[in-house]
Amino acid sequence: TDMIKGKQGRFRQNLLGKRVDFSGRSVIVTGPELKLHQCGLPKKMALELFKPFIYSRLEAKGLSSTVKQAKKLVEKERPEVWDILDEVIREHPVLLNRAPTLHRLGIQAFEPTLIEGKAIQLHPLVCSAFNADFDGDQMAVHVPLSLEAQLEARVLMMSTNNVLSPANGAPIIVPSQDMILGLYYVSIARDGMKGEGMAFSSIEEVEHALNAGEVHLHSNITCRVKQIDEEGNEIWKRYDTTPGRVRLGALLPLNAKAPFDLVNGLLRKRDVQKVIDTVYRYCGQKESVIFCDQIMSMGFKEAFKAGISFGKDDMVIPDSKWSIVEETRDQVKDFEQQYMDGPITQGEKYNKVVDAWSKCNDKVTEAMMSTISANRVEDGVEQEPNSVYMMAHSGARGSVTQMKQLGGMRGLMA
Repeated sequence: TDMIKGKQGRFRQNLLGKRVDFSGRSVIVTGPELKLHQCGLPKKMALELFKPFIYSRLEAKGLSSTVKQAKKLVEKERPEVWDILDEVIREHPVLLNRAPTLHRLGIQAFEPTLIEGKAIQLHPLVCSAFNADFDGDQMAVHVPLSLEAQLEARVLMMSTNNVLSPANGAPIIVPSQDMILGLYYVSIARDGMKGEGMAFSSIEEVEHALNAGEVHLHSNITCRVKQIDEEGNEIWKRYDTTPGRVRLGALLPLNAKAPFDLVNGLLRKRDVQKVIDTVYRYCGQKESVIFCDQIMSMGFKEAFKAGISFGKDDMVIPDSKWSIVEETRDQVKDFEQQYMDGPITQGEKYNKVVDAWSKCNDKVTEAMMSTISANRVEDGVEQEPNSVYMMAHSGARGSVTQMKQLGGMRGLMA
């Protein structure tokens, strides 16, 4: 291990922040249609990185007799070169690294898929491990050369083998932002929606009814779901649920320890985390990787279909705001007067003023939250929750503090 560890070791001396053969770097963009073990590698980049492999394959196929000839073929980018590149990169993992590499998941292995363009495509679920976002981040690619290196990359560093965070053992491959918002939206239940009270005999029936527009995603319905009991026998159970939650349940692997109850509720970020954790613990790695990919696609798709946006009217200003603020202003004037007259010192006055405004802040926040989170019913139909509230409540983005500062009051500033 001495060769690997420390400042003079392999990683810090040679791999991080040095010029390395068989490496490249480019801007990253999101690749939502990739599988978890894949990354999108620009064709031009792959051609340069895998050159020696291409030369030897060209020679083996009898398409060139010398290296010089092979070089010419590659430089001209002949069609047969692209076919050979496809063969070479199949089953040949590459390492992706994003600086700063703060923990071991900062370098992971992926199977490259060739793409047009000049940017590397990264799977959305591994972003949290790399701490990557798509505002212009760049990542480096390294090619493991020897068979041992390839094997090691595949067995130890493949993104599908790193589902859990080494820091705390919790899954690190969890959806975030749009995906969480989509999953939250799917799992909402509202009263008075179309098709309320309908009963379905299977998940497929619900899907047909949804596609035909006979039932709304958020209606309260009853559905029969196939489950597995402790002995491993198939049983059918009846659940009061919504079509959206049934859709989620269809993705769950069949396992006694991962029942439909896991997703039969409003899913917030930590609930999604719990579901993934349970699936990983009881259904194994392969199942959980497939499951993660599926809920990612579903989250994106449903968030897109929901069209949840953010306008100025979503920032609800509570009616009682001004009366609360006025009341506090009067109190502050009172404290000023007391200070002038002499019963309290300057320090006491300061503390009282800060205290008064803090209390005012809390009251305004409370008023705003009760307004924004209230169920609105029109003509017996429960309306969709406020968009900004959905974003904050689901754990997708934003917080009560930010909502308070936009809709309630800015509060005390240092």
